[in-house]
Amino acid sequence: MANPLIVDIHTHVYPPAYIDMLRARHKVPYIHDPSDGGPPRLIILSSDDDPNIPLDQRGRPVDSSYSDIKVKLDFMDKHGIDCSVISLANPWLDFIGEEQASEWAQKINNDLESTCAQVNSATATPDKLPRLFAFGTLPLGAPQQVAVADEVHRISALPHIRGVIMGTTGRGNGLDDPELEAVWGALQDTQLMLFLHPHYGLPDEAFGGPEIVRRYGHVLPLALGFPLETTIAIARMYLSGVFDRFPKLRILLAHSGGTLPFLAGRIESCIAHERTFKVNGGSVQGPQRGIWDVLKTNIYLDAVAYGTAGLKAAVEAGGGTTDRLLFGKMMSHCPPPMTFFNADNFEGTDHPFFPPLNEEDDKWTSVTTNYKAISAAFEGDEAVAAVLGGNAVRILNLK
Repeated sequence: MANPLIVDIHTHVYPPAYIDMLRARHKVPYIHDPSDGGPPRLIILSSDDDPNIPLDQRGRPVDSSYSDIKVKLDFMDKHGIDCSVISLANPWLDFIGEEQASEWAQKINNDLESTCAQVNSATATPDKLPRLFAFGTLPLGAPQQVAVADEVHRISALPHIRGVIMGTTGRGNGLDDPELEAVWGALQDTQLMLFLHPHYGLPDEAFGGPEIVRRYGHVLPLALGFPLETTIAIARMYLSGVFDRFPKLRILLAHSGGTLPFLAGRIESCIAHERTFKVNGGSVQGPQRGIWDVLKTNIYLDAVAYGTAGLKAAVEAGGGTTDRLLFGKMMSHCPPPMTFFNADNFEGTDHPFFPPLNEEDDKWTSVTTNYKAISAAFEGDEAVAAVLGGNAVRILNLK
């Protein structure tokens, strides 16, 4: 198979101003400068801010790959990535108070647009895709949802913004929050893609308590908490009738939709038996559109399932074809450039997160596992090429 077009839709950047803001903070999220002069430490998960862990060892080390776009471009070159859709990483602006939320959102989004414009101008060639596009961020802490909707409309006019990235809590009360109605309307009107990304996981008690979570490191909150967080968030959104009121809303779900492809039938069966829901002391009718219709019309999934069964479920949930599946976030670091397409040199990214534990490692098990799963799940070069880049170009209008 000839080199396919590779579009990475799940790759993050912390602009320098955002890094400086985190460094000035002393509670999650924050950046700590160790007393021994070691690399700064990023603490973005509450579980990482454990008083039983020495402060200099909490979180993860931060280097220039988090904020230097030149490092990002070098990473893309080494991986054979043609185009990246960059976005601010979690926890985005969820922690910003209402006084500064709009100001910071505009600053971050302008920085993203400027970065894309400068890079694309410097690297433009007539026969190639521009190197960078972006998902903007939202001022969800703003006191009025109209301010969030206004920012959606503003960035929709920016040449390189193709959507927005957002966490599962919305304005703090979940995605069935009535205060998000204007935001959903703005996203539908502009047809910007909403990239829904987990961050908060599940309470420690869901896994047996903090001691159990610490015992197994990040495995329980990331492997199980993140996918279930996404599933619960989108299920609440669906149950509240958001897709009935906004039938053209477009949402990209991280991690192949969490467990939604596996549980969609069970959700629909329970709704049929429940018939009505109790809201504000009264009875209301459940969602009018079937969940399978929403999956085939409104929802897109990334191809991050790390197994053939998960990928096949994602394809079936989207109508039995690969045209709603996009490439992104297969964890990796920098091997030699791709010369041909096979399981030994194919890599994807969640750059700059999850670097190799051993500097001598040249590949991760997750990379080859995910590629083998894609190869087994999708028949033919055309289907694989669509997932790797063709679908993103079409769905996000990357030109």
